[in-house]
Amino acid sequence: MPPSAAIDPLDPLEDPDGLAPASAQQLALAEHARFVDENLKRNYRANFIHGVLGMTGFRLIYAPTIIPAYLLLLTGSTAAVGLGAALLQLGATISPIASGSRIEHRSHILPYAIRVGSLMRLMILCLALSGWFLTGNLLLAATFVSFLLLGFFTGAQRVAFQMLMSKLIPIRQRGRLQGYRNFAGGLIAAVLAWAAGNYLIADKWLGNGYATTFLFAFLLTSAGLVVLKTMIREPAAPISRPQMPILQRVREFPILLQNRGFAAFLLVQCFSTMARVGAPFWTVYAGSRLGLDGALIGGLSFVFLGSDTVSNVIWGPLGDRFGFKLIYVLALVSSISGTVLLILGSTATPIYAAFILLGVGGSGWMLASTTMVLEFGSSEDTPMRLAFVTTAEGAIAAIGPILAGLLVAAYGFLPLFVIALTALLAAFLVLIVRVREPRNHAAP
Repeated sequence: MPPSAAIDPLDPLEDPDGLAPASAQQLALAEHARFVDENLKRNYRANFIHGVLGMTGFRLIYAPTIIPAYLLLLTGSTAAVGLGAALLQLGATISPIASGSRIEHRSHILPYAIRVGSLMRLMILCLALSGWFLTGNLLLAATFVSFLLLGFFTGAQRVAFQMLMSKLIPIRQRGRLQGYRNFAGGLIAAVLAWAAGNYLIADKWLGNGYATTFLFAFLLTSAGLVVLKTMIREPAAPISRPQMPILQRVREFPILLQNRGFAAFLLVQCFSTMARVGAPFWTVYAGSRLGLDGALIGGLSFVFLGSDTVSNVIWGPLGDRFGFKLIYVLALVSSISGTVLLILGSTATPIYAAFILLGVGGSGWMLASTTMVLEFGSSEDTPMRLAFVTTAEGAIAAIGPILAGLLVAAYGFLPLFVIALTALLAAFLVLIVRVREPRNHAAP
């Protein structure tokens, strides 16, 4: 071997006795792996408890039942329902790239995650206080501003918390963690959503049942953040990118798309997000058929969140064993079935069954999409992959609800649901044909 040739310490043929010195990067990776293993039980528990409490509170906000009914009550307009959903997503479109740029060079992410998580929860409290103390146009303005800022901090938190989980939890245990915590949190959320609709909202607790529901969501999610802050043990990042201006980093996005699997996955996410634009109108449609009241809101929330919850027990372990492409495929099949049933249904039984299928599909989509994106490409690019996907989803979800609200106001619900069904079928075909399971294939 020439004197100038370097010995690869990872190649046993080059270094059969293991005598070559390890590089600094290899030592850092080994130290990171040791730290993760030593603190895995503690961090697993912290993520689980935080996820249960956070999932419980946030699902009261993001389930396609309570917020649409609240906006319809305030305005009487389906266009306003679309505007509220659009503002939530518009905020989430703006922040992910900034969040990814803020954390990709950091050795520790937890302090930043706690800050954006706290601001996100503060917006939920603002929704509650607005409902109690404001009326008329001032209430509408405060509600819409709260939605915009809630979406902004949601987008930032999603990037930070997913990146944090990728540092703390080994890849083959993430599905079970998310599945079990979604099960526990969703079970509590389903019961609370039913109680909120049938008691808090119907009986106008504390003068405004919706505001009281938002307060409960704030308290639950805040408790989860306290658990995360006090229990997590975060290792230093073994590999990180140098800090650079946001615009310069954005210009590097095309490099991420050189990974064909990730590019195809992004297309699937865009089609899936187009389909989910119709979600805020599911409850409004059901109300137009069955009569929108507190009992219906509670019942639909319960079956939607309940089916979402129970299916997580299956999705998580199944994804850990076979990869999350399979989960994504099954989730799309369930969502397609639920949308067809919603189009055809006009009585209580098929509409409730549709919400069950949509809940199952929604949970599988969320679990698969948030886990698969962590598995494409190199680890140091993970924050910007998360940011890229979240921004693309947010852009579609910001424009879509406004157009959907106008479409429903002009032509009814059927055209919207047909468009959603077409998008789901397109996502299904691209996923089957173009996306390989990233866990089993090295990125080019």
